[in-house]
Amino acid sequence: MEIRTLRYFLAVAREENMTRAAELLHVTQPTLSKQLKSLEEELGKKLFTRHSFSIRLTNEGMLLRDRAENLIAMADKIEQEFVSLDDVTGGELYLGLAESRQISYLAREIRLAKQKLPGLRYHITSGDTEQVTDKLYKGLLDFAVLAEEPDLLRLDWLPFPKADIWGVVMPAADPLAQKKVIRVDDLVGLPLFCSEQSWEKDIPQWAGVKMRDLTLEGSFRLAYNGSVFAREGLGYLLTFDGLIDTSPESGLAFRPLAPRLETRLYLCWGRYQTFTPIAERFLTQVKQHFSSAASL
Repeated sequence: MEIRTLRYFLAVAREENMTRAAELLHVTQPTLSKQLKSLEEELGKKLFTRHSFSIRLTNEGMLLRDRAENLIAMADKIEQEFVSLDDVTGGELYLGLAESRQISYLAREIRLAKQKLPGLRYHITSGDTEQVTDKLYKGLLDFAVLAEEPDLLRLDWLPFPKADIWGVVMPAADPLAQKKVIRVDDLVGLPLFCSEQSWEKDIPQWAGVKMRDLTLEGSFRLAYNGSVFAREGLGYLLTFDGLIDTSPESGLAFRPLAPRLETRLYLCWGRYQTFTPIAERFLTQVKQHFSSAASL
């Protein structure tokens, strides 16, 4: 199975049309059809179902698409890493990020790194812990930023200088917005929005035995989407301070939880990971600056 054939397969899967895929790949349609037929024969499975004007993936095709995307991403990353080995002014950096206001610390480090290394190119993937650690373990990322304590057996890590503060986002006109802080009894019986990860790990630390009295109306991986539902009065969003615009013009308000609930971010990398020169230089810089910022 060749990488080139997998690229052909992914192009057809994406376009759902043989003619368009062939044009994008700059090959003839017969050549593309022959390559895909050979792939099906090699795997012993039918990968596509062909209709009058489109092509659809079979279940086996969808499985191959998921695997092929990771393989192609890894192949591209390996090529870029070897190209950049002798590049003293830059290289490729891959990061997977949790959603947090504290990401500003990392953005500042990238800005400083680019001033010294103008050839630095960075690629950002956002997601929850499960999403970004999966890519990190597969070698698709150099670093992952997690909003929970990392797996000490598999990862090394560096804490961010500051922690995130939890609170509730709600319409500014809501009676609950008149309070200075929100306590667990204030939320009993109300429809709540939160990420699944935080509902299972962070909020129980705060709510304690009263967690069973709280109602999860819906879960969101992106706080912004949850805020849209909160603005419509469908529920109350539990999230970090600073993620959502709660200025007077926004129509929303943020109130911190009481007692205070904090979550710290961690910059993580594989315990036995081999770094590219650019990743190693970046980590050295971040360690120095994070240590200084934490002492302020």
